[in-house]
Amino acid sequence: MTDDAHANSTPDASVAARPHDESRLRRAITGPLLFTFILGDVLGAGIYALMGVLSGEVGGMLWAPLLLALLLALLTAGSYAELVTKYPRAGGAAVFAERAFHSRIVSFLVGFSMMAAGVVSAAGLAIAFAGEYLHTFVDLPVIPVAMVFLAVVAALNARGIRESMGANLVMTAIEVSGLVIVIVVVSLFVAGGGGDLGRVTQAPEGTAVGFAVLSGAIVAYYSFVGFETSANVIEEVKSPSKTYPKALFTALITAGVVYVLVGLASSAALPPEDLAGSSGPLLAVVEATGAGIPSWLFSLIALIAVANGALLTMIMASRLAYGMAEQGLLPGALSRVLPRRKTPWVAILTTSFVAMLLTLIGDLATLAETVVLLLLFVFLSANVSVLVLRRDRAEHDHFRVWTFVPVLGVASCILLLSQQRPQVWLFGAILLAVGGVLYLLAQWGRRRESPVSDRRPPRQEGDPMAR
Repeated sequence: MTDDAHANSTPDASVAARPHDESRLRRAITGPLLFTFILGDVLGAGIYALMGVLSGEVGGMLWAPLLLALLLALLTAGSYAELVTKYPRAGGAAVFAERAFHSRIVSFLVGFSMMAAGVVSAAGLAIAFAGEYLHTFVDLPVIPVAMVFLAVVAALNARGIRESMGANLVMTAIEVSGLVIVIVVVSLFVAGGGGDLGRVTQAPEGTAVGFAVLSGAIVAYYSFVGFETSANVIEEVKSPSKTYPKALFTALITAGVVYVLVGLASSAALPPEDLAGSSGPLLAVVEATGAGIPSWLFSLIALIAVANGALLTMIMASRLAYGMAEQGLLPGALSRVLPRRKTPWVAILTTSFVAMLLTLIGDLATLAETVVLLLLFVFLSANVSVLVLRRDRAEHDHFRVWTFVPVLGVASCILLLSQQRPQVWLFGAILLAVGGVLYLLAQWGRRRESPVSDRRPPRQEGDPMAR
């Protein structure tokens, strides 16, 4: 991967009118802060919730699908690095799609897929929050607790949450500390003669290793998503063309290394069947080592990680719903804001209510795979957009990925899409169908609200009716 040092000096008409380094936002995010932001988004709640689900797919070979998912995620990250530094404007894949395909409906589908993935992800995290980590403190039914949890998240979201890089640094440190605890205590456990390192190569019986790893990568991919949200802060990054690619790739690789180590530690500490049967798998791993770490302390760390992930996800989903309503892509009611708090209360209530309904599914694996399915469409669009927009020359230096990377990125998305279960396809299709109905309602509402004169074709010069 190389920087594009030979940008065309004549910008295409599709390039943003204002210079690439001009922004109404303050450029205050340095490279280390951006690295922490991306790492905090990626290295979060997924790994705390999904290790048990992953064990059911690949047995003791937890490290293999995590490593494969990292490599697949790096392909699409390469496309994001080029697009974000070429067009350093907030908006993400939906903006890239509209620029590449000049289609309002394509831009809508990409944006809605992103929003729906966030809502589904929040539902999965709510179920994880209400599982065994919470049961360390109090034993309550999962679904009602998940719904109450989402209601609390919605209330915090509506109140207005002022986030800063400093707060993100604290939350990331808490999330990472839990994973470091797992790695360290298992290492000491194995060094003292405990556990079984032979389990790290143990595949599930009756299943081909390659197929098991590929199926597991679909679930593991969920743990790496989150890097795409960094596109929305690019206008606040100092020297984005140089800073963004380094922070993005370094954060993903760091997360991948930590995930692989956690996978190896989990396999060594517990048999696959014990991991697969737990909704708080990393807590079970720590307890199996007999380390002197209180279960409540590790559970609290995990709950903070899961809660933070759900809150950030719902903030993203509600703001995306608000933004799409502002653009006329969703019904206008979603753009209503609280007068004093200045938060999009209708969008928050709507996305939170849908997430509550999704918790009734109760299957974390299905929810995680649906998130991956929806995001694969977003990533597929981003990879294709890179290739289409190669004809669009920017007037500034920007990161340029090797051409084979987005090509392989497209292939990886198609490969992962082909492995999705029919149930997940049906679930995703229902969500997109709902989105299609909302889009049609939004267009109908716009036509009703627009004055008749606005819908007439513009008069041509010389038309006698123009006077």
